[in-house]
Amino acid sequence: MIKRFFISAVHGAARKCRVVFSNRKAVLGAAIMLFFILLAVFGPMLFPYDPVTDESSKYLAPSAGHWLGTDNLGRDVFRQLVHGSRDVLTIALLTSVITIILGTVLGMVSGLAGGITDRVISVITNLFLSIPSFPVLLIFASFFTIEDPVSFALVLSLWGWAGLSRAIRAQIHSLKERDFIQICRVMNLSRAHIIFSELMPNIASYILINFIMIMRNAITGSVGIMMLGLAAFQPSNWGAMLLRAKDSGALLIPEASYFLFAPIVAIMLFQMGSILLAHGLDEALNPRLQA
Repeated sequence: MIKRFFISAVHGAARKCRVVFSNRKAVLGAAIMLFFILLAVFGPMLFPYDPVTDESSKYLAPSAGHWLGTDNLGRDVFRQLVHGSRDVLTIALLTSVITIILGTVLGMVSGLAGGITDRVISVITNLFLSIPSFPVLLIFASFFTIEDPVSFALVLSLWGWAGLSRAIRAQIHSLKERDFIQICRVMNLSRAHIIFSELMPNIASYILINFIMIMRNAITGSVGIMMLGLAAFQPSNWGAMLLRAKDSGALLIPEASYFLFAPIVAIMLFQMGSILLAHGLDEALNPRLQA
């Protein structure tokens, strides 16, 4: 059963890839995201970072030796940005994986089970949705030690799953009343067949789009927590770079503009890439948006 699902999924994915690559937004967004992924994977090997400080070289302008200049301690800004990309994207990826698993599983269980199970999960979901997420994340970050990407991702995932769970539940409620699901039940097909062969293909594109947008939100959240100094993490992390730029008074020093704006531009580019990719995928894969 699961083998047939994966074979069907591969063929379906190939067809959808051809549709996606015909969408300019999706292609541009994917190119930007691919750039950051390659930067995170191979960048630290190609551009080793030396954390040794050199006060005599602080706030140097961009040059052949320092592509984005140096920071307040004379360290190369570009190499910090490259090494920080691995930390930031690792946190974003783990957060997306945890959030998608929690939201999808709880949403599907709630939508399929109904009854008391649905009511309990709905109450918990509504409770999480009613509380502002960012203040809660700041409180958790203050009380819990964040020392690695996994703990960072767990904190960011705490309030991220509820909206996805509610949306998945609504889609499952709608899908399970469709004729093709009713036919599966009349044919006495297993629940595994209904879930993996009928329901999952219909919500896969929605889950993929949410995966990308959760990564986007996770980067914003992690950088915000780092910038507020609530997480002990790698000094090359983009949030830590912004925190150091703020603490060193880079806003008031014209020579420090490269140190200040390098992580900001990187974050903005990643945000733009994720939004373009998500919107492009939605336009390409959502039948309601197709002419």
